[in-house]
Amino acid sequence: MTELTMPATLAAEPLFGLPLSDLWFGLVFFIFGMFLFLDGFDFGVGALFALRDDADEREQLLSAIGPFWDGNEVWLVVFGGTLFAAFPAVYANLFSRYYLLMFAILGALIVRGLAPEMYEQRHDEAWQRWWGRAFVVGSLTAPFFLGMFTANWLLGATTIVTLPGVVVGLAVVALTVVDGVAFLRVKTRGDLRADLQTDGYRALGAYLGLIVLTLGYVYAGVPALRSSLFSVPVAALVLATLVLAVVYAVATKEDRYYVAFGAAAGLVFALVGIVAGLMYPAIDRAGGLTVETAIVSTLPLNLMSIGAAILLPLVFVYFGVLYSAFSGPIEAGESY
Repeated sequence: MTELTMPATLAAEPLFGLPLSDLWFGLVFFIFGMFLFLDGFDFGVGALFALRDDADEREQLLSAIGPFWDGNEVWLVVFGGTLFAAFPAVYANLFSRYYLLMFAILGALIVRGLAPEMYEQRHDEAWQRWWGRAFVVGSLTAPFFLGMFTANWLLGATTIVTLPGVVVGLAVVALTVVDGVAFLRVKTRGDLRADLQTDGYRALGAYLGLIVLTLGYVYAGVPALRSSLFSVPVAALVLATLVLAVVYAVATKEDRYYVAFGAAAGLVFALVGIVAGLMYPAIDRAGGLTVETAIVSTLPLNLMSIGAAILLPLVFVYFGVLYSAFSGPIEAGESY
C-alpha cells in the first residue's frame, strides 16, 4: 500500500500546493540569465580581444577566462534540459521553428571554444592572427544569435531573421561587452584595467539605446504586449535597468570593481526578467501555448521539483568553489 500511496499522492496535486508551473517558468529564465551573465563576460572578453594589439594584453584576456568559460557553458545545457523537462512542447516548437538558428548558436560556441585552444598551440604570427579572429567572431556571433533567438521567441516570430531580432541581438552583444569589461576590471591590473573603462561606457550607452529601440518597437508594433509593457513587474525592471546603469557607470569611474560587476549582473538579469515579464502567461506565442497548458503533468512535475531542490544547490556549491579557487586578479606571467 505504501508503494502505491506515494506515487498517487505525488500525482494528485503540486507539492505543498505550490504554483509549480509558474515556478518552473521562472526557473527556466533564471537559468537562462545565469548563462547569459556567466558566459556573457566570456563573450565580452572575446569582443574586447579584437581591440587589443599587444600580445601580453591578449594573453591576460585569455588567462582571465581560462578557468571559467567551459564551466559557464554548462548553464546553457541546463537551460535546454530544464525547458525540455518542464515544457517539452515548447522545446520541440522552438527547436524546430528556429532549427538553423540553433545550429548557428552551437557553431558560434564551438568556434569560440576551439579558437583560444588553437591560439595557444603555436606562437606563429599568422596562426595566432587567424585563430584570434576566429575567437572574436565566435564571441560576437554567439550572443548575437542568442539575442535573435530570444526576441523571436518573445514575439512569436515564424521566421529566423527579423528586425527586432537583429536589434536585440546587437543589444545582447553590447551587454556582454559591459559584462566583460566589469569582469576584466576585477581580474586585471595596470594599464589594461584603466583602458577598459572607456570601452565599458561605450558598450553601456549602446546597450541602453538599443533597449529603448526594442521597447519602442514593442509598444508601437506589438499591441498584444502593450499592456504587459506597462505592468508593474516590467516597468519596475525597466526602471531598475536605468538605476543599475547609473550604478555601473559611477562604480566604474570610482574603480569600485566588484560593485560594477554586480551592476552588470543586475543588468543581465533585468533584461531576462523583462523578456519573461512580457511573455507571461504565454510561453510560446507562435504555438499558442501558455505556461499552464505547456507544463508537464503533476507527477513528473513534482518529481522534477524534488530533484531540482537537491541538485541546484550542489551546482551553486560547485561554482562557488570554482570561482573561489581562481579569485583575485591574474598574476603577471600567467597564461591560458
